[in-house]
Amino acid sequence: MEILKKPILTEKASVLTEKLNRYAFKVDHRANKLQIKGAIEQMYGVTIEAVNTMVVGGKSKSRYTKAGFVSGRSAKYKKAIVTLKEGETIDFYSNI
Repeated sequence: MEILKKPILTEKASVLTEKLNRYAFKVDHRANKLQIKGAIEQMYGVTIEAVNTMVVGGKSKSRYTKAGFVSGRSAKYKKAIVTLKEGETIDFYSNI
C-alpha cells in the first residue's frame, strides 16, 4: 500500500503552509495517522508535530453533451494535514 499519493497544492493549502507551517497531502484511505507520519518523515526527512486527517466527500458533477445530460460523482479521498516542527520546511519541487 502506497500511503502518500500526492501533495495538495491549492491556494488554501499554501496559506496554511505560509501562516502555520502545515502541509496537505492526499493519502490512502486505509492509512492511519502513525503510518502517514512515518511515511512523510521518511520521504522528506522532517520532524512532524501533529497529523490531522479528514475524508473529503466527492462532489456531484454534471455536464451537457451531444448524447444528453450526463451526471456522476468525483471520487472521495482522504486528506492529511501535517504540522511540521518550527523552522522545518518541505520543498515539493526539489525532486522533480
